Amino acid sequence: MISALPWPTLLPVVSSADRDVSLEEERLLVARAQAGDRAAVGELLHRHGPGLYRSVLLPRLGSQAAAEDALAETYAKVVERIDRFTWQNVGFYPWLRTVALRVALDQLRARKRVLVWEADDVAREVDAASTATPVEQALSDRRDREASRARVEAALARIHPRYASVIRMRVLEERPREDVARELEVSPATFDVLLHRAVAALKKALTEASPADARSTTPTTKAQGRRSP
Repeated sequence: MISALPWPTLLPVVSSADRDVSLEEERLLVARAQAGDRAAVGELLHRHGPGLYRSVLLPRLGSQAAAEDALAETYAKVVERIDRFTWQNVGFYPWLRTVALRVALDQLRARKRVLVWEADDVAREVDAASTATPVEQALSDRRDREASRARVEAALARIHPRYASVIRMRVLEERPREDVARELEVSPATFDVLLHRAVAALKKALTEASPADARSTTPTTKAQGRRSP
């Protein structure tokens, strides 16, 4: 679940002229798609699908299988409802993202799993997307990634520092299992047990604390009085 979280990346520098050209190209694609051109619909989804999967669906649903199912359902809804889309000067992505969030919300409500994003969080995002001014894809992607990172960082601050280190090294930094075990001076088998306990502790922290509570709690405060694992 947590290993699927994308980490924030630097945004590319795009000139206003290039952005205007790209938006005009996309506006024409949307017009063709709304006129019944399936190839234009496919091009729109090809442009935005990878970012939608990586930055919106995968962090909120927590597994590749669930995110892929949600992406397929999002595509189907876009094909069905594209005639309802009204062009704004920020492109097609904000509307597509809202459709995907609604699909993710339906999945979360049905599954009742412990994830970084819970159903209530996504419901608030859907409400916000309905009233806020849409933003372009690059900024939207960054906000999604930073929000996921903030929630994980807040939860890591609430668990034992050793558990937090295990998750950072093995899951977030994706370092090899043997290397992390060596650095922690434990056997690979012992490390597997430690990782299992660390993930369980993180899930519990994500369940028990709101983001605001987690931000107000420092690792030093929560570590006092704990026994080392």
